[in-house]
Amino acid sequence: MKIKTVIVNPMMGRRCSVLLLGMFAVVAAAAPPADLVLLNANIETMDPSRPRAEALAVSGDRITALGSNSEISALVGPDTRVLDAGGKLVVPGFIEGHGHFMALGESQGTLDLRGARDWDAIVVQVREATAGAAQGEWIIGRGWHQEKWSSVPRDNVDGVPLNISLNAAAPNNPVLLEHASGHGFMANAAALALAGIDDMRADPPGGTIARDAAGVATGWLVDRAADLVLEAQSRAASTRDPAAQRAIYREWALGAGREALEKGITSFHDAGVPFATIDLYRELADAGELLVRMYAMVGYESNASLAANLARYRMVGYANNFLTVRSIKRMVDGALGSHSAWLLEPYDDEPQNYGLVVDSLAMIEETARLALANGYQLNTHAIGDRANREVLDLYAQLWVGQANPHGLRWRIEHAQHLHPDDVPRFAQLGVIASMHGVSATSDGSWMAKRLGEKRAGESTFLWRSLWDTGAVVTNGTDVPVEDIDPLASFYGSVTRRMTNGDTFYPEESLTRAEALASYTSNNAWAAFEEDLKGRLAPGMLADFVVLSHDILRVPDAELLQTRVLHTVLGGRIVYSRDAN
Repeated sequence: MKIKTVIVNPMMGRRCSVLLLGMFAVVAAAAPPADLVLLNANIETMDPSRPRAEALAVSGDRITALGSNSEISALVGPDTRVLDAGGKLVVPGFIEGHGHFMALGESQGTLDLRGARDWDAIVVQVREATAGAAQGEWIIGRGWHQEKWSSVPRDNVDGVPLNISLNAAAPNNPVLLEHASGHGFMANAAALALAGIDDMRADPPGGTIARDAAGVATGWLVDRAADLVLEAQSRAASTRDPAAQRAIYREWALGAGREALEKGITSFHDAGVPFATIDLYRELADAGELLVRMYAMVGYESNASLAANLARYRMVGYANNFLTVRSIKRMVDGALGSHSAWLLEPYDDEPQNYGLVVDSLAMIEETARLALANGYQLNTHAIGDRANREVLDLYAQLWVGQANPHGLRWRIEHAQHLHPDDVPRFAQLGVIASMHGVSATSDGSWMAKRLGEKRAGESTFLWRSLWDTGAVVTNGTDVPVEDIDPLASFYGSVTRRMTNGDTFYPEESLTRAEALASYTSNNAWAAFEEDLKGRLAPGMLADFVVLSHDILRVPDAELLQTRVLHTVLGGRIVYSRDAN
């Protein structure tokens, strides 16, 4: 049903009003019944033309009307499914602005090291996993962070343990444990041997093989150095039957999709996948097994591969808006947790270290030119202030002469540590700051150790400063670096309250309305999907969630108690808390 807004001159009198009401009744009566009707809701539409409503109707996968309970109830027919929200808050489906979908699925079946309080607890988990594994089977885990432990072993290099106890726990199984940042791995001796890493192996470009004072490799591999072990792991996986391997990948995708829907995520910006993974997504989409809408960024491909394949892989709204490929992901530096973010000044706790350049600027420039030639968005990972400055400079240089550079909507992923001089450049250039609200609450407690108190306060997680310049700021979790829960990132965005109870420079907080926009309408705009997602209005995709608490109005303490009661995707109720 299309409802036309009519502005009436009040001087025309009651007779005209009665006629108009009669016309509306005829239109409503003529409209076919809806497939789904949501009633008794507190709807925050994110649509400036109608910010609030208490009911909406859906036909097919689109919203057809919003209004009062009485207006929308008129669209209930014998086959209409009615969802009573019970007065709860309804918002557009959350959009994960930066995550790693297949890594989330993989992590569900590996060792979860996020809760480990020290290195010994991790070694125990590995020993227990090895006891149930076949000889030679890889033991995989992720999520450990040395800055979050109660203590670090005496034998360490730059605060990271040696792999000696790991070797004893798993002498006959290769072990690979991913750091919480995603920018380093701890490998045992068996894994290093399979990768051909010994004490004489030189550091690869963009990576570091950590060594002790005697020059012995410790097992700690930073950024591109970890690729050597990951390639060895891939070789082992390649020996499996292809059908069995595809079944594993399918289960990862289904597992990730189920967890996303449980957390109210209806769309996912997948920050870097090779063409082979896009092939899998297309197969799943064709089979109706891609459980969330996917905005996939091409990554882990050479520039030669991009040149050969970008044109044929570009797709927008494939499979009824379940798969879009129109962006590329590159990575200029590492992370602060692994001392590999690229800095203008050295690390406070490693005075000789300025971080790493992971993908060279020359390589990224070539990628950027391919993006421009093929109509692709470019999204570059940059965490350190030097990395962010270099990427901003590169974008500005390449956009000279472009007819509409702001229309390109190129992004910087993370935009975590910025020199104050570079903050206004995001808005000036039209660069999107793709950030993560949960990062400040999770990592803020050790920022001063890496950067010193002054730099940590003036230059880290500058959401408010960026927002006030007019920059588009988006939100996500970088899952599986953090839990995919958007409510945790929302909480971090508006409170900046860390796990230790302290607040991390609260003057950089967003308002609740801004934080909600960062997870809905802003993420939709960052993917060129603002006419489909991020708002609840007639013609938009019927993607929305029902929440247990009103996150725009309850006290801060209740935000983390909020749960998703229902997730609706394309007009279908795909998750209900009471049914699980």
